[in-house]
Amino acid sequence: MDHLTRLVNSCLLPAYGGATPPDWLKRALDDSLAGIVLYGANLGLLGGRVREDVTAPLRALRPDLVVALDEEGGDITRAEYHRGSNYPGNLALGVVDDTELTAEVASAIAADLRDLGVTVNLAPSADVCPGFHLPVFGTRSFGPDPERVAAHTRAFVEATQRHRVAATAKHFPGLGATRVDSHFALPAVDAPEELFRTRDLAPFASAVRAGVQAVMTGHVLVEALDSVPATFSERLLRDVLRGELGFEGVVISDALDMKAAQAGAGIGGAAVRAWQAGVDLVITGPQDGEKDCAEILDSARAAVADGSLPLARLEEAAERVARLRAWTSAAAEPAADSGTAGLAAARRAVELRGPVPTPAPRFVVELRTEPSISCGNVPWGLAGPLARLGGLAGQLAVEPGTSPGELRVPDGLAAAVVVRAESADPWQTAVLAALTTARPDTVVVDMGFHDLPVPEGTTVLKTYGAGLVNAMAAAEILSGRRAPGPPRDAW
Repeated sequence: MDHLTRLVNSCLLPAYGGATPPDWLKRALDDSLAGIVLYGANLGLLGGRVREDVTAPLRALRPDLVVALDEEGGDITRAEYHRGSNYPGNLALGVVDDTELTAEVASAIAADLRDLGVTVNLAPSADVCPGFHLPVFGTRSFGPDPERVAAHTRAFVEATQRHRVAATAKHFPGLGATRVDSHFALPAVDAPEELFRTRDLAPFASAVRAGVQAVMTGHVLVEALDSVPATFSERLLRDVLRGELGFEGVVISDALDMKAAQAGAGIGGAAVRAWQAGVDLVITGPQDGEKDCAEILDSARAAVADGSLPLARLEEAAERVARLRAWTSAAAEPAADSGTAGLAAARRAVELRGPVPTPAPRFVVELRTEPSISCGNVPWGLAGPLARLGGLAGQLAVEPGTSPGELRVPDGLAAAVVVRAESADPWQTAVLAALTTARPDTVVVDMGFHDLPVPEGTTVLKTYGAGLVNAMAAAEILSGRRAPGPPRDAW
C-alpha cells in the first residue's frame, strides 16, 4: 500500500452497514484507517453488544483505533439506541443549570462508553439556541444564554475526558441560530460579526480552554466571516479556531454525506475541500463506507497530483489524529459508580406547570412524530416507563395526521397525553386542544422543545427531552412510585 493511501486512510472515519464490521473495514485497518464511526443503523441491531461484537474484535486488529459515536444523552443516543437514553440531554441539564450535575452525567456517559470500547464521543453540542423560533437544535442545546452554554460545555468536556474519552465540541462555529437542517440544505448564520462572536463562538472558546481534544465543524455558512461553509472555510478553521481560539487538537468534519456538505462535488470532492481548509479527520454518513472511502481516495490522489491538496496538509492532519489515538489509549481515571446519575438529573429537570396531578393509573395517548435524521428511530414515550411502575391503565399511539375526532379516552380512566414538538405543530396542537377540552383533567407530558398551547389550569409536566430517564421521571410523578433505578434492558 503506497504512502498516500495510508495518509488518506489515517484521516478517515467511515461507517459500515449492518451490525458487525465487514471484511473491507478490517483490511482498511491494516492499511492505517483511523477508525470507525458508529450510527444507530449499526447499534440498533446489536442490542447493547458493542464491545463483544464490534470494538473488541477490531481492537484485536488495531489496538489504538478511533471508535466514535454521538452520545449526547436525551434525544440523541447511539449506545442506547435500542432502548432510549439513561441520561438526560443538554436542554434538561441547562434548565437545571448545575454544572456539577452536568459533570456527573457526562462522567457517567464517558464511563459507559469506555466500558464499551468507545474512545471519542461526538458530544457535547455547544450550539446556542436563542429561542423557539429556531428549532433545529431544540433539546440538543444547553439553552439560549451563551454564558450558560459555555459553562455547561466546559463541565461536559472536562468530565468526559477524565475517562480518556475524547470530547468533541460541535457544531463549530454554532448551528443553534439557524433555521435549516444541514442534512437537507445549507443553513446560514446571518448575525452581525459582533453578535456571532459573543453568542455562537463563546461556548467553543470555553471548550478550547477546557482542553477539548476534538472540535466538529458544522456545515453552516457564517455570512459575516466567509462565503463558504465552515467545514470548507480556512478563515474559520485556521484563522478563528486555531489562530484566535488557540485550538491544537483534531478538527473533525460533520458527516460528509449531508446535502450541505457536498454541493454537487460528491463525497470525494467534499473530503478534499475539508482537508484543504484545515479539517483533520473526515466522517462519512450512516451507510456502508467502502465505496465512499474509494471515492475519497481517488479524489485525494487527483488533488495531490495537481497540487491543490499538498501532501504536507495530509501529513499534518495524520499526525494530529495519531496524537488523539495515543491520548485515548492512555490509562483512564477509574470510573465511579454513577448508575443513577442520569435518572437523578432527569428528576431535577422535570418542570410542573399547573395543579399537582393526583397519582393514579393513566390511559396514555402518545402523539407520535416523524423521527429526525439526527435522532433516528430510538424508542420513546411514556407508556413503557409508566407500565414499569404499575401506573398504566391503557395506551393509544396516535399517528401523525389522525383526526382529533377519532380519539377517545375510555370513561372512568385518568388520561395523560404525550407530545413532542420541536416547533409549532398544528396537528399536535389540534389534538391536544380536543383532548384537554373533552377531558379537562388530562395531564400533558411535554417531551419536546416547543411549548404547545394548552387551556389555562391544565397540568403540564415538561421533561425537556424524550430520553428514557426523562420519561421515567414523569412516570414517577404520575404513578406516585419511585423507580428503583434506570433499566438496563430494552423497553
